[in-house]
Amino acid sequence: MRALVVGSGFLGASVGARLRALGVEPVVASRHPPDTASSRGLPWRELDVRDPAACREVVAGTDALVVVHGPSDITWCERNPAETAAAHAGGAANIAAAADGRPVLLISTDNVFDGTRPSSAETDEVSPANAYGKAKLAAERTLLDTGAALALRVSLVYGWEPDGIRPNFFTTCARALLDGSGVDVPDDHWNTPVLVDDVAAWTAALLMAGRTGLLHLGGPERLTRYAWARRIALALGADPALVRSQPRAEGHYASRPVNACLHSAKAHKLPELASLAPLGVDGGALALTEIAANDVVED
Repeated sequence: MRALVVGSGFLGASVGARLRALGVEPVVASRHPPDTASSRGLPWRELDVRDPAACREVVAGTDALVVVHGPSDITWCERNPAETAAAHAGGAANIAAAADGRPVLLISTDNVFDGTRPSSAETDEVSPANAYGKAKLAAERTLLDTGAALALRVSLVYGWEPDGIRPNFFTTCARALLDGSGVDVPDDHWNTPVLVDDVAAWTAALLMAGRTGLLHLGGPERLTRYAWARRIALALGADPALVRSQPRAEGHYASRPVNACLHSAKAHKLPELASLAPLGVDGGALALTEIAANDVVED
């Protein structure tokens, strides 16, 4: 299988690496060459998904696609809804046309829900919480209409990402805790965090199995960012008092739904996922803390 991963950021590179480890020939595609450790060694093609001709050219010669491109800073997206829609919804339309029936797996988001439920399953009614959620929902519908796509909605993805443009929550917390500066996080914003390795493993398994439709992936624990950050501190051996509580509405997370949580009513029925149960946050932290501590010391 020759797979095109549209998006070369932290998650896209992790998916590409997982596919390569399983014997798939991956190529990552994005507007700019990736320059992070997670993307090292992966073949790259230049691609702006807003360009229909470029999409046709890059998709040609591939067997399947994973779509994980576009702006994901939800605060930025809320301030720039037109650019967000052009990248996600418009890009999905161009990719759907270029794919011409090839299997496509879209990585989507919990922000297609308004957060009024503690957690959302695949059968729950969508109601996007923000511009990012609206754009991703439009992308879902465009690709699902082809009949050859799977939309995998994932909850908050985390891992160790020291060289990314906008590091994820775990990396941001770990750095601030290890250097003693501390971190301000909301105690009224709930998530079901999922380790990037688990997202990559599910993505590769589902793509290779040829699944279509809609599926959710959230971590096994529902907790606030404040509670999660304190558990990261404990795993790192840092003082939990360095985690400072801040109301969601007063900080960077104001445009997020109160409950950004997912669970699945379908995943347990899929044999390719039987051995891929996602780690809880303590297991994820244990897997990452040694790497994080060593990198911070080297810096």
